[in-house]
Amino acid sequence: MQGGYERLTKKEEAGMAGRQETTRGKPGRKAGENAAPSSVQVLDRSLKLLELVAGADGAGLTDLADQSGMAPSTVHRLLTSLAGHGMVTHDAETGAWTIGVKAFEIGTAYLRFRKLGTISRPFLKQLMEGCGETANIAIEDDGDVVFISQVESHAPMRAFFRPGRRGPIHASGIGKAILSTWTDARIAALLAGRSLQHFTDKTRDSLPLLLDDIAGIRARGWSIDDEEHTLGMRCVAAPIFDEYGEAVAGISVSGPAVRLPDEKVDALGPIVVKAAAGLTKAMGGRVAGA
Repeated sequence: MQGGYERLTKKEEAGMAGRQETTRGKPGRKAGENAAPSSVQVLDRSLKLLELVAGADGAGLTDLADQSGMAPSTVHRLLTSLAGHGMVTHDAETGAWTIGVKAFEIGTAYLRFRKLGTISRPFLKQLMEGCGETANIAIEDDGDVVFISQVESHAPMRAFFRPGRRGPIHASGIGKAILSTWTDARIAALLAGRSLQHFTDKTRDSLPLLLDDIAGIRARGWSIDDEEHTLGMRCVAAPIFDEYGEAVAGISVSGPAVRLPDEKVDALGPIVVKAAAGLTKAMGGRVAGA
């Protein structure tokens, strides 16, 4: 096994043997209970171990078994599986288990989006005040867009997207802004086998129609949701990039079509792009190729 995490210290081996003896003597313990727990039980135990490892500055097998209430053999098997996914790592010399690089990557992903929600607030407020329409920020997740923050317009009739709401990527200004940074092949792969839901007569509900629109977005520099999801509502959006030049989110202004005629949309486009560039910079990101 890589990293030597299958190798146990003599102290751990002794602790494992002793713990197994004790376990055998406990009443009510079914044979093979530790050997073949249910999938949910395995997940629960693995997450518990991950939490214990994360909270310690290097934890030994015996200590983890004591803290978790699991047999050392079970703990070792679960840790080995976690190590195979990069979630934990094992020092063969000291026997200590520590948090792995993959767990760090997952944690920083959360922090990135949490940071995005916090850092974006002044940009959203400035965009709303400058444009007079609701400003939004959303991320892409598994072929959808998920709204994470919004500053509403003061107008009596306005757009509203509650945080956490999911929307179809093909009928969203932010969704199409993010897709415009992808290759056509990547877009096709994402949407393969999916039916692009028809919402209005303006919905780009086929891959050729969507890709044709995406080409226009790339040339223009910003995307437009032209009543494609909801009749009477328009949206202008631009992508936000991380430090690797990958589009991780998008920012937009949205409002009633009667307040967003074509000439207003054309004027808002560069303003939204500027806000996206400012937010990208504030996050430590960069536009691909820049």
